Amino acid sequence: MIYGYARVSSTDQNLDRQIKSLLDANCEKIFEEKISGANRDRPELNNMLNQLKEGDTIIVHSLNRISRSTIDLLQLVDELKQKKVSLKSISDTWLDTTSNNPFSEFLLTVMSGLVQYERQMIKQSQLEGIAAAKIKGKYRGRPKKFNSKHPGLTHAIELYNKGDKTVKEISEITKVSKSTLYRFIHQEK
Repeated sequence: MIYGYARVSSTDQNLDRQIKSLLDANCEKIFEEKISGANRDRPELNNMLNQLKEGDTIIVHSLNRISRSTIDLLQLVDELKQKKVSLKSISDTWLDTTSNNPFSEFLLTVMSGLVQYERQMIKQSQLEGIAAAKIKGKYRGRPKKFNSKHPGLTHAIELYNKGDKTVKEISEITKVSKSTLYRFIHQEK
């Protein structure tokens, strides 16, 4: 089955151009949406993805209709590969997974590498910032959720010291995890 997917960001925009190009590409069923593409959780996109079977193809007029970010596109392509479903873009002719297109695979690999590089650069910058803040004495790490003055933890320790309840029961009553309770009990000893 050949599915088409058309999307515009707002209700006052028109889908006609996309639908015409999808019909010209022999799409048998077209899913249409007038919704922002910022979020991948879109009703018609999900509806289409749920109907896919091995051997199906999705055609879009351009990639920015189905995906708004490189990471999102790579995840989608990976999901479709696992389902053995192809993706083809009419405007972005380099993306055509309907056959063993080495150029398409190459570009997806390069894009994936760039995304991973970007993530590593962000992480490296963050670690450098933390190290500089530690030197200045300004970095304290994430604030602790529980401290000795937290009412739930105080109540949990009181119940533990009474000795008439199990740690599991105390955890359920106070909503303090067993590991947190044990950590504070051992600190007091």
